Order: sequence, then structure tokens, then C-alpha cells
Amino acid sequence: MQFGICNEIYQDWKLEDAMAHAQRTGYDVIEIAPFTLCKHVTDLGPTERQRIREAAARTGIGISGIHWVLVQTEGMYLTHPAVATRERTAKYFVELVNFCADIGGKIIVVGSPKQRNVMDGVTYQQAWDWATEVFRPAVRQGEQRGITICFEPLAPSETNFVNTAAEGIRFAKQFNSRAMSIILDVKAMSSEAKPVPQIIRESAGNFSYFHANDVNLKGPGFGEVDFKPIAAALKDAGYNGVVSVEVFKFDEGADAIATKSLEYLKKSFA
Repeated sequence: MQFGICNEIYQDWKLEDAMAHAQRTGYDVIEIAPFTLCKHVTDLGPTERQRIREAAARTGIGISGIHWVLVQTEGMYLTHPAVATRERTAKYFVELVNFCADIGGKIIVVGSPKQRNVMDGVTYQQAWDWATEVFRPAVRQGEQRGITICFEPLAPSETNFVNTAAEGIRFAKQFNSRAMSIILDVKAMSSEAKPVPQIIRESAGNFSYFHANDVNLKGPGFGEVDFKPIAAALKDAGYNGVVSVEVFKFDEGADAIATKSLEYLKKSFA
């Protein structure tokens, strides 16, 4: 198992400085939010992508992948009734696959609650079918480029489309592809009726990435969530991928968040 951290925690830091700090702190990989670099990934050409890859290699840290992929983009929507909007979104997801592969990543986390909500006048089944078709070209490209798209089940407070791990697994399985899976996120799982460790065990073999955070929107160890049962469940599930620190409140600052989160995770997984 590897430990990772999301780069948006390093607010206003240069990417290479964030990479260096994460590596010094003891993280194996860094997870990149494209909006910290550009508005659209198509804005970054081959030279810039190569620079990112080389910076990671020079620093000695891996790039696990990308997340928050539709932040600051416009005109993207997974379940929109307009065909042109869905086609635009499908093409952009192919571009995201290419960007992720070009910088050396392996995983694309897709949360994007605002771009997947089932709109008024749209049935849930229509939204499901449309989202499925939007992802298909990117899944095919992912198969070619070694990228796995991880759809993220999110709490009902964030979206009305795919709220449980079980539903996310059902969505991903219809592609029958190694390039389509789900991510489990502690904050999101905490909205379900089942205990988080139970969800993890029941999802064994069907998730490809893991976000570590607390229901208070801070890092692991900064709230009430006990990660020891979570760590045990991940081991029982045979998960050997990345456990990545993702937070939404940066009050303590990047150094404290990164350092204390990793210290707590290592104790929990010992």
C-alpha cells in the first residue's frame, strides 16, 4: 500500500515545491487537481506535460493520477439532456485520460457532483444511461493508455446521482473493463447507513483508489473518525493501492496537514 496526498492542499505553492515537500514528508505519490495548473487540460501541451513528469522523477515522488477534473471547466455535464453537452463532456474525458497518462498518472477520480446531478425533467434511468455513454470513449482510451477511471459515490448532500458504494460498483461493472472502477472516500462513505469498514469489505475487489479524510472535511487524525478499523478493513479486502489524503479545509496549513495526516495513517496501518 502507498500513501499519497492531493496537491491542492499546497495552496499557492508551485507544483514542484509541493512535490518536494510531500516526498520529504514521506509520501509515495502526489495526486494532482488540474485546476491548480490550468483551466482545461488541453491548455497544457506536450512540453508542459513532460515538465510535470520530469519534475516528479527529479523529486523522487510518483504521480498517482488526477482528481477534481471538472473544476473551473465550463459546459461539461455527465447527465445533461442536451446531446451536444454530453458529447463535449465525453471528448473532454478522453482528453483527461491522455493528460493523466502523459504526466505519468494511472488513476482519474471523478466526483464532480455539480456536473452529474439529475436535472428536473430527467429520469434517473435516463441520467444513468447518458452518463454511461459519456464515459464509454474515455474508458476505451483508458484501456489503451493504462488509465483507470474511478467514479466516486458521493453523499446525498452533494449529489442525487450515485450515492452508495454498491451503486457505484453497479455503474462501473457495466463497462466490464479494467479502465473503469470506483474510488472509496471516507467522508462520502460516512453518509451511508453501514459502517465504513463494512462497506470496504463488501466492496473488496471492486475499488481501485482510496481517499483518506474525516467527516469534518479535514485530514485523517484531525477529527473523530478512527482509522484503525478502516486500515484493518482495507487489508482484509486485499487492497494494495494508494491511500491518498484529500481534505477540504486547509486551516492548519499545508505542512501541518501533510505531516500530521501521514503520521496518523502510519500509526493506523501499523
